[in-house]
Amino acid sequence: MRDLPSGWDNRNDAYSEAGSNEKGVSVSATLTTGYNDKIAAVDPCGSESDDPSGIGEYTIPDVVLGCADTARDGVKLLGQIIDEKGSYDCNQIIIADSAETWVFMQLSGHQWCAVNLTAVAPDKVSVNPNMSNLKFDVNLGDELVCLHSADLEKVAKDAGTAEYFDDGQLDVATSYGKDESAGQNTRYAQGRAYFGNPLAEGTYTKDLTTTSGWQGVTSISDPELLFTPSGQVSLFQALRSYAARGEQTSDLNANTNSRLYAIGNNRTVETHMFQIRSGLTSDIATVQWEALSRDEFSVAVPSYSALLTKVDTTIYPEVDKWDESHTGDAHERDNVKGALDASTDNGSLDYVLMDINTLAYNYRDKLAVPTRAYLDALQKELISQQATVDDIMKQTPAKDRSDLANKLFEQASKETYAKTKALLDEMRTYVNGGMKDDFVPSDLDAAKGDLKAPIYYATAGVAPQITEQPQSATYEKGDKAADLKVIATIPDGAAGSDQYLTYKWTVRDVTADNAKADTTDSKANARAAKKSTVALLKATPAAKTTTAAANDATGIASQSSTCPVDTSKVGTFEYQCTVTNSLNGKPVTSEVATITVNEKAPKPDDKPSTDNKGNNANANGGTAPSKKSPAKAAPGRLVSTGDTNNAMVPVAIAIAGVAIVVIALMVRKRNRE
Repeated sequence: MRDLPSGWDNRNDAYSEAGSNEKGVSVSATLTTGYNDKIAAVDPCGSESDDPSGIGEYTIPDVVLGCADTARDGVKLLGQIIDEKGSYDCNQIIIADSAETWVFMQLSGHQWCAVNLTAVAPDKVSVNPNMSNLKFDVNLGDELVCLHSADLEKVAKDAGTAEYFDDGQLDVATSYGKDESAGQNTRYAQGRAYFGNPLAEGTYTKDLTTTSGWQGVTSISDPELLFTPSGQVSLFQALRSYAARGEQTSDLNANTNSRLYAIGNNRTVETHMFQIRSGLTSDIATVQWEALSRDEFSVAVPSYSALLTKVDTTIYPEVDKWDESHTGDAHERDNVKGALDASTDNGSLDYVLMDINTLAYNYRDKLAVPTRAYLDALQKELISQQATVDDIMKQTPAKDRSDLANKLFEQASKETYAKTKALLDEMRTYVNGGMKDDFVPSDLDAAKGDLKAPIYYATAGVAPQITEQPQSATYEKGDKAADLKVIATIPDGAAGSDQYLTYKWTVRDVTADNAKADTTDSKANARAAKKSTVALLKATPAAKTTTAAANDATGIASQSSTCPVDTSKVGTFEYQCTVTNSLNGKPVTSEVATITVNEKAPKPDDKPSTDNKGNNANANGGTAPSKKSPAKAAPGRLVSTGDTNNAMVPVAIAIAGVAIVVIALMVRKRNRE
């Protein structure tokens, strides 16, 4: 089925099937039901009027999500609208938040009833394949568990359809609903069997011989809205329920009997499920799992839909820019020729999944099992990584969550598209090649039921983690030094994601920095001495210059996980590595490793040698001046400052210079006095 503008009088209005708002309220509004003829005569829906009126399923999500702060608010708002404006048609709507989940029933033109499933059945499940007669017995007068229109019972009485339970409560479903056909009843029975609570023998009738219409379950006595599953339902099991075809039964398996209508059929446009968790803030409590096209051979992509502000318009084309050329001439029918035609592929995930469904559905004996096995492996991988993504989102500040939600959804969508497009290409090749051997997707590890090459959905949200830091060390000049290394990982649980790590080592020459800083300080002090009055009023800009000097002495030393150490120069050097996840740009910086390089120390057994001038040669090949007798000054002369044994002379002169300045100041002071 192709839900395109051409199928809706070329209108480009958004058909709002489901969604979540920023308050954490979610709405699903695509379950069409009906009502019995007697109710229709008393309170008809707006669609049956010459002047159609009332609110319908295609606008309900927009209205409720645009106004409701809580699920209960949404229920009351929708009820008020129906009271005043009526319903266009009959539907069952799910309105939920992290505190309550409600099923809202549009029963007739102006009558409605909503049941708080969280309050009445927190441990039960519901299967509803467009049925209006699924029974529920609740206290209609308790607003904690039920809200409804004022004339709910009166209209049923006026129509002559009012039925009651033994406890006196109105049986709403029987009073307003109608008997359903084999198409609905069979899917209900398949759903019950899927969750481990099949219909009991004697509670239903079936016809597996008719050649007109659908075979299957023809009637059910007392069908229930809610029932208890055989055990705890996993997320994967819940998602796969939309693809159920009666495999758990011996006589209602649509895989072996094409005359049976199945939950997993070829008439679905999309499937969605809201995974709502308690104990989380409203912006991240809900994960929307969205499976495009028919769910039997689809994959549900997760998103924090309450936070989404951007989508990839190549993978998800805007409705008014959708290219219908790939659809072919079929409407609500499979187009095998179109599915095999790669020339009109447009990069959209919807078309890829539509074509996978078309080929697997129509070549079921060859393609269904391996295709579903591969899609199951992909679905499980997305579910597994979602747990990591949840942890990341919890740790992310609220102001940054929307950007992260956009990045994560983009990554999940791209990964899903790449995997499913590769699968589709292999399916096309297999069919076009005559389907001679068994089909096995090249990326499927059939023995383990896993993907051979993992996806990197969670990788897009995780910062790297350094597990081994670089170590400081001391060397002598010219020594061969061990490379520094840093060991890092992306803690996302996905094998191979470390391929997205990038490294950048920087080295800072601390000795050079200090020397430049000292030079800067000396120049600043000289200027201060020259202009002492000004220096007392102004600060020396040494700190800024020192920072600039440090930057000048810092350079990139390596762009791998290891970094060579240079010992050709004496001094102190600081090495540091920045590790970045290239998928999201998140970095982490290592600790500083300090490398000290000293002059080579002389060996203990080295003997000094002399050069041709009589000087002793030192251990490094240099020479030290030979010893001479102390120089003596001639009478009346100062000792020459060039004499090597008179190192104190410049100091004495410097001290004398200070004394002269002091004396001069004292003389000037006395003169002023």
